[in-house]
Amino acid sequence: MRWLTVLSAIALLAYPLAVYYGLHFGGITTVAGVLAVLFVVRMVGGKQVPIKELKYIAMISGAAGIILAGLGWVFRSEGWFTFYPVIVNVVMFIVFCWSLFQPQSMIERFARLQEPDLPPSGVAYTRTVTKVWCVFFVINGSISLSTCFLDMKVWMLYNGFISYLLIGTLFVSEWLVRQWIKRKEV
Repeated sequence: MRWLTVLSAIALLAYPLAVYYGLHFGGITTVAGVLAVLFVVRMVGGKQVPIKELKYIAMISGAAGIILAGLGWVFRSEGWFTFYPVIVNVVMFIVFCWSLFQPQSMIERFARLQEPDLPPSGVAYTRTVTKVWCVFFVINGSISLSTCFLDMKVWMLYNGFISYLLIGTLFVSEWLVRQWIKRKEV
């Protein structure tokens, strides 16, 4: 069943491309049907992740995706499909922000999967990184929202490429900062 988790991650990453090319080659009904199936897979696959908040993200974003696919199909409008990246950013922001009011921040939970005995400096660092991701989700979600009202090519370019480039840049930047801090502490 682990393959479902991988499949759902691929489906999520391919979403903008699937919508863009699906609308051009298959039409709204085909896209809505394929997306609904992919979101069901997302929800089922999300039940397998080790952190409960990630399960919530999978369930909420999957359900929202099914609703958007249904609305797109019912109203015969591709515009409904474009709001999914916005919803994902909102859900991620809420979960990450909420974790800042818990004993362990979201990034701390990820860090403890690899380093269960995280030192106090690591706890403080992960809390700061969680805040950085919260800011990122607000900015990225806002830009994603603005692209929903632009040409579909612009929406696909941002949500299917630029957004992922920014996420990757933040991941790499954080990793470099973490390595620098670790060297400094030694």
